[in-house]
Amino acid sequence: MTISEGKPEWLKIRLETGGSYSAIQSLVKNKKLATVCQEAKCPNIYECWSGGTATFMVLGDTCTRGCRFCHVKTKFPAKALDPEEPLKLAQSVAEMNLSYVVITSVDRDDLPDQGAGHFSLCIKAVKEKNPGILVEVLTPDFRGDMALVDTIIAACPDVFAHNVEVVARLQKTLRDPRASYEQSLAVLSHVKKKWGLLTKSSLMVGVGETQEEMNEAMDDLRAVGVDMLTIGQYLQPTTNHYPVKEYVTPEVFKKYELAGREKGFASVASGPFVRSSYRAGEFFAEHLLKSCK
Repeated sequence: MTISEGKPEWLKIRLETGGSYSAIQSLVKNKKLATVCQEAKCPNIYECWSGGTATFMVLGDTCTRGCRFCHVKTKFPAKALDPEEPLKLAQSVAEMNLSYVVITSVDRDDLPDQGAGHFSLCIKAVKEKNPGILVEVLTPDFRGDMALVDTIIAACPDVFAHNVEVVARLQKTLRDPRASYEQSLAVLSHVKKKWGLLTKSSLMVGVGETQEEMNEAMDDLRAVGVDMLTIGQYLQPTTNHYPVKEYVTPEVFKKYELAGREKGFASVASGPFVRSSYRAGEFFAEHLLKSCK
């Protein structure tokens, strides 16, 4: 069976279930955990889960912002935090026998610390329960409060990711008013300058951007020291969300990949189904292999 009927041939994907996919689906349900794989309707969920990897979403499954591209539920205020979530997450990662895990979250503007403290506890719990594991975090912008960003980094993640999402001109069109291009770049710059951590960001295409604007966005990300970049096709989750303006061809994705590597990104993943956490462990390994040459 295929999804995205009526879309270009390169945007059709076979759905494979069973095996590890079913086991992870059951585990996530029993632990009452949220994954961005499910909430964001990620097209790679079957590939990643069947391969035994997942991106966990902490701070609940309801966001306090309303970006026009995102399928995650929105409400203000959102649900109360689950104090058992750090332990449940750590146990789930152990049961999945992962060596690399991605932890992301919804935005929690309704909380005094925007959820930074709870996010930090989740990172620490996973590291304590799973010695030697590598943790990548994909965080909100915390409204530019760098003290809250520091709370996350103090929990010792191995990779810090924050997405600018779209080119500068389209920020106000697609992102919640509390987010901005400049604010996102400032967060990435702060992490690199103060902590020297590996940083990563992501751009969506097919929302009305030009190739010139994409090159400018890549230049902006390199200017603040971003090491790794992912570029993927935007797919409209429902008819209530922002419409797709263009289905970008594989040839253009390849062009963006080559441009990104020429600009100095250590790793670039660019393709129709690429998402910010797509094959994150392999992406990290690629960076390490290149840095050792």
